[in-house]
Amino acid sequence: MKPETPLLTVDGIVLDGKRIVLIRRLHPPFEGQWALPGGFVEIGETVEEACVREIREETGLDVDIVRLLGVYSDPGRDPRGHTVSVVFLCYPSGGELRGADDAAEARWFTLPVTDPLAFDHEKILEDLNRILKG
Repeated sequence: MKPETPLLTVDGIVLDGKRIVLIRRLHPPFEGQWALPGGFVEIGETVEEACVREIREETGLDVDIVRLLGVYSDPGRDPRGHTVSVVFLCYPSGGELRGADDAAEARWFTLPVTDPLAFDHEKILEDLNRILKG
């Protein structure tokens, strides 16, 4: 019997100086709210490959992964069910910013972001801020 486990997701922080990319969610949950680009890991891909793919699909940007920011596993972080997200810090390396796929819009935001964010993305950005302050 196959065990029931959380679903695996990725989120990417695309950082350029003091700016990050957020997407406006096109679908529930949190439809219309701003969020980090990301999504579910597909069978046969690594979390790093999934992060690069999801960022490209939702923002039009190519990125280089710089480092792992953290793993976020609160069972209540996604109203659809228990998900675990691996979050990477990335730098843009090409492409043109545009909302696509599951993103109604993609935009640069200056840190610190004060808009309410989907999921637990405000906590993720708090962790990013601690790391950037050293």
